[in-house]
Amino acid sequence: MDTLTKERRSWNMSRIHGKNTRPEIELRSLLHYLGYRFRLNRKDVPGKPDVLLPKYKTAIFVHGCFWHRHAGCKLAYSPKSNIEFWKKKFTRNIERDAAVACSLRASGWKQLIIWECEIKDLASLTRKLRRRLR
Repeated sequence: MDTLTKERRSWNMSRIHGKNTRPEIELRSLLHYLGYRFRLNRKDVPGKPDVLLPKYKTAIFVHGCFWHRHAGCKLAYSPKSNIEFWKKKFTRNIERDAAVACSLRASGWKQLIIWECEIKDLASLTRKLRRRLR
């Protein structure tokens, strides 16, 4: 059972945005610091990636662990109420992510997914970025 009122839950959910989230901003700051130049939210690339590195033909998505079901992550918990709704929602998100990955490959783009929880360890994230963007 939800412990919040319907109005409070609605207010909380209205504060969740799809662009310029804290993890995205931190990733962009790190990429800029490392010398990578990028574009944001290009609509002409499948999936409208959060960050696009045209020189490396790479699309970067910053996925929230909860919304995109990061396997083995403590942030990818399942809500205890309205279980069927959430199950459908998560399944659809995973299916959409897979379709976007196929479209990107077909268009000649590489995909890099950065999970919300990975942003906390900048040294590890730096190594991952450098390794994948060689």
